[in-house]
Amino acid sequence: MKLCLSFVISALASATAVAALSRSQQAIFELSQLQATLETYPGFDLDLDSKRLVQFSNSEEPVWISEMDKIQYKAMGLKFFDITDSQELGSLRHLKTQIKPSYHEPNATEKVVPVLKELNKENMEENLRKFSSYRTRYYRSDTGRQSQQWLISRISEITKKYASDRLQSQITIKEFPHSWAQNSIVLSINGSESSDEVVVIGAHQDSTNMWPFLPAPGADDDGSGTVTILEAYRALISSDFQPLKTVEFHWYSAEEGGLLGSQAVAKDYEARGVNVIAMSQFDMTAWVKKGTKEVVGIINDFVDPSLTEFNIKLVEKYLDIPPAQTKCGYACSDHASWSKAGYPSIFTIESTFEDSNQNIHSTNDRIDISTEFSFDHMLEFAKLAVAFGVELGGWTEK
Repeated sequence: MKLCLSFVISALASATAVAALSRSQQAIFELSQLQATLETYPGFDLDLDSKRLVQFSNSEEPVWISEMDKIQYKAMGLKFFDITDSQELGSLRHLKTQIKPSYHEPNATEKVVPVLKELNKENMEENLRKFSSYRTRYYRSDTGRQSQQWLISRISEITKKYASDRLQSQITIKEFPHSWAQNSIVLSINGSESSDEVVVIGAHQDSTNMWPFLPAPGADDDGSGTVTILEAYRALISSDFQPLKTVEFHWYSAEEGGLLGSQAVAKDYEARGVNVIAMSQFDMTAWVKKGTKEVVGIINDFVDPSLTEFNIKLVEKYLDIPPAQTKCGYACSDHASWSKAGYPSIFTIESTFEDSNQNIHSTNDRIDISTEFSFDHMLEFAKLAVAFGVELGGWTEK
């Protein structure tokens, strides 16, 4: 691990950075915990002094800061792209804005509804209990790599168990490699007619604590989204879903590091001219705050308006709870990488942003922390992922 203890201690003692943190966040940085963390958990490859190019808004120039600065800014609640390795992302977006996809009224009820009946919340609970059992899924940790290897193994296992031999021949499951330990995962169901048109359903697999060397079970952020779209995939293939257009499921690495994984994937797709007609991000799908109405949070800033309107129609048609529009700000999840590349993208979250889970990025982001963590709620989002894939991907008639 590339760490200098004296550097970390001096950085953590910086009054400017730490003063902006709340009292509970400051506790994360207590030096007594730091010493034990460094000695007991060496499985990290993270140079806190390395320089990263970070963008905090579209109206500001990117700035070079240290990895330690990144951690502190994230603890302060700031959102950003780390564009160090993806500075060219979006350079070809002008070519895609000339022809915008259009979205029909949802009309595939006869295909969608039977698949919804295949969804099973017990599957999501089983998968999430395992996925959140890793000490952390931080993208530069050994356990972050181990959790990713378990996830791709689980995806392959589900595919072999539930997809017909014919359908399996149309499915590819690949690791998308990165320079850090944890790779992203890209699963593709090849379209039978318009395979060059691609529908993407995504979530991020990594987790973090405010101080990344501490435990981060990440049950809600974003273990919930990860297993939600996994269960949607399982229900689709068990129903022998053969789309007309290519439908892909993505599990991104390093969202917590500044959308690093999704930027790398989107940059690759942009460079290859892949025609992504719609991308939907599922980040946190489990929390229903006490005293609030159960809703589906529809992010309406920094997203594609037409696709967002289509998403609202899907919620109203196929889900048992209503949509509620809300905002989350700049670069708040992986959909932003696709938007930056010029692709239409949207983001759906567990509630309005202000009512979302406040235990994230801590040791308390666990399944058992509260009855507010709901697998019934997650099931609604699995329904949405199924509807999104079928309505936009189409269904090949036998």
